[in-house]
Amino acid sequence: MNVLLWIITSVLAALFLAAGVTKLTQPKEKLVSMMGWTEDFSAGTLKLIGALEVLAAVGLIGPALLGIAPVLVPLAAVGLVLIMVGAVITHARRRELPMIAGNVILLALAVVVVWGRFGPYPFH
Repeated sequence: MNVLLWIITSVLAALFLAAGVTKLTQPKEKLVSMMGWTEDFSAGTLKLIGALEVLAAVGLIGPALLGIAPVLVPLAAVGLVLIMVGAVITHARRRELPMIAGNVILLALAVVVVWGRFGPYPFH
């Protein structure tokens, strides 16, 4: 199970690192053309979301690899759960039902990491 948790964590970290860097480096106009939901948010809010995604990605991998404060791994996963809840709500308000499926999958994967790392498979 530890290997599966590492795989899930790595996939989440890669996806959120890419998404976060995109939000941090692209202007709002470009983001709107790529992700329609971004038109509902200010440029500053999009940068904040991107920064939180990058921090979560680093928090999923860094503490465990370095052996420094590994409790940050499940806490980073909790942060991703909150981000994904917000994403589900945003897409539901916009009636973008197909987008919700991907958000729910990422939400479920983050919940698995929270459960596994706070529960039976913590880092020591």
